[in-house]
Amino acid sequence: MQGKRILLGVTGGIAAYKSPDLVRRLRERGAEVQVVMTAGAREFVTATTFQAVSARTVRHDLWDAAAEAAMGHIELARWADAVLIAPASADFLARLATGQADDLLATLCLATEAPIAVAPAMNHVMWAHAATRANIATLAQRGVQVFGPGAGDQACGETGDGRMLEPTDLAERVAALLSGSGPLQGRRVVVTAGPTRERIDPVRFVSNRSSGRMGFAVAQAAREAGATVVLVSGPVGLETPAGVARVNVESAADMLAAVLKELPGTDIFISTAAVADYRPAQAAEHKIKKTAPTMDLSMERTADVLATVAARTDRPFVVGFAAETQAVEQNALAKLLKKNLDMIAANEVGHDKAFDCEENELIVLSRNGRHHLPRADKVTLARGFVALVVEDFAARAGTRQRGPALAQV
Repeated sequence: MQGKRILLGVTGGIAAYKSPDLVRRLRERGAEVQVVMTAGAREFVTATTFQAVSARTVRHDLWDAAAEAAMGHIELARWADAVLIAPASADFLARLATGQADDLLATLCLATEAPIAVAPAMNHVMWAHAATRANIATLAQRGVQVFGPGAGDQACGETGDGRMLEPTDLAERVAALLSGSGPLQGRRVVVTAGPTRERIDPVRFVSNRSSGRMGFAVAQAAREAGATVVLVSGPVGLETPAGVARVNVESAADMLAAVLKELPGTDIFISTAAVADYRPAQAAEHKIKKTAPTMDLSMERTADVLATVAARTDRPFVVGFAAETQAVEQNALAKLLKKNLDMIAANEVGHDKAFDCEENELIVLSRNGRHHLPRADKVTLARGFVALVVEDFAARAGTRQRGPALAQV
């Protein structure tokens, strides 16, 4: 974000108290930040606070004679590389959806050609209201990025969806939104993430503990590196990273079909998904009743998504993940060789490791050697991992070796 110009719109809501910290987070990443406040925002936080943290005069008046002598609202609209509204109140979302230009911030949003993102913040009932949902749908159709909201305790004393995302999260999402350059610019990356569910009957399934966090972090890091990213995800409750296209699937068969559909033109395929290895041979049409003391399930192998992609003659650069409970590195190396992968990341799972955790650590094996990425939060880890993928992909572009080269790992 070094040198990027962010226009931060602040609207009326208690979450405005977080916005000065958001300015600081954006500036830490090298961005210039110009704050524009609505009349409602000035009831919660003063312009003096924002001026102190942004080192720029705060704008709030469409009828500022001095600024508008030079068509200041048009100048600001052209100045911005991105516009972020945080918090975005229900009122402002409604005005933005209907194209109103009755204050400086709304006018700027109509006049700018920069990407616009909103971080909603409101009571959970307001967020769930049909009018708000319709406004959000309208904005999303027009290309406005919607960041959040999160769920939790609210200032009104109630709990639910409607909390503005935290400043660090928003800063990362803006960085991803602005990723128009980077070592993967012009490259297409497909990432799989999360578990699959294999149906037993209409109400039961076989699955695993994967939360999808590592895969979503890898998709975010690839997008930050400039790639066009498609994320094929099993059933998880995670927000889609900014700028990433998402395809939701349920079973291993669904995931394979989605991956093969997205594969044409793909440069790098990264399989982080914990795909079920087996499924019930015959799913029951109706719920199985609890009538017998035991129940036997006949299981059959599912499609191997990673091996299928790696075996194609038109294959991309193929990266796998190995989740192991013992002999982690040895089992990962065996998987690398057996499936003829270009790279594999190994992590130890079970006993409160990796699955359903905020942190992880990886051993990365490739034909160029071995790397250890120490324990860190999954977003930080994913950035280091993607940097290794970039390095190996660049070194091996057009020169994929097979056979004896594997023994050099």
